[in-house]
Amino acid sequence: MSRPPTEHALRRQAAEVSRLLWERGWVANHDGNVSARLAPGRIVATPTALSKRALGAEDMLLIDESRRVLRGRRRIFSEVGLHLEVYAARVDVGAVVHAHPPYATARAVTGRALPCFLPEAVVSLGESIPLVPFALPGKSAEDSLRPCLLDSDAVLLAGHGVLSWGDDLEQAYLRMELVEHLSRVAQLAEASGGVHALPRSVLDPLLAARTRAGLGRRGRASR
Repeated sequence: MSRPPTEHALRRQAAEVSRLLWERGWVANHDGNVSARLAPGRIVATPTALSKRALGAEDMLLIDESRRVLRGRRRIFSEVGLHLEVYAARVDVGAVVHAHPPYATARAVTGRALPCFLPEAVVSLGESIPLVPFALPGKSAEDSLRPCLLDSDAVLLAGHGVLSWGDDLEQAYLRMELVEHLSRVAQLAEASGGVHALPRSVLDPLLAARTRAGLGRRGRASR
């Protein structure tokens, strides 16, 4: 069994993912946030009010479940409650990423959920990417997110952007990448009548394969 990453390793990985978000044009200004679970009750997270382009390992914060900064000189971002909701509901989750990738965010701001219309996407993400109803930042947004946490690994936040999570930062990032890819394909397909949903006869075996692969909450529980 591999050893869990150290705090320094998570700080470095969080900085790398932050820069990737900026390089791909998925964040602007001070948008987006990244976190990773170091240990129970201990989370490495990006600070607020800094461009993701400029973040280094030394800028990362170590916080606890009450949002208290244990290590670091900067303030925690205001949407940290969304990350904490994910960690509280999913003990299998090791990292959470939030950003505004353009195609997926376009769906979110127009209030449209995203079906997983490619077989590979069903295995990776499940049957669909749900749309979390719009809510103002804070407790209302956290309450809106909570019902989607057990059966999803990524969501569209209405009027906002995308939140994804996974075993580690790479998986959380790749899930966001897949959500953006699906959103772009769906947008391109609209000119020809839109995407066609996969039939139930295909979805059920794909979802079973997802579980066998150890993906999602049910897959992790079956390990």
